[in-house]
Amino acid sequence: MSAYDSLRHFADSWGLVMMGVAFLAFTGWAFRPHGRAANDRAANSIFEDEDHIDG
Repeated sequence: MSAYDSLRHFADSWGLVMMGVAFLAFTGWAFRPHGRAANDRAANSIFEDEDHIDG
């Protein structure tokens, strides 16, 4: 079996499992109870320190 076949077999099996676990972990991290304040601050940060140009 070549190195390509070995890496492809690994990616097809365990790579998919690891990506699924990472997705669930990142999604869970975003919706954790104590993260609401940080998420609100990040969502509204684009509106801070705006320079208004009238013209």
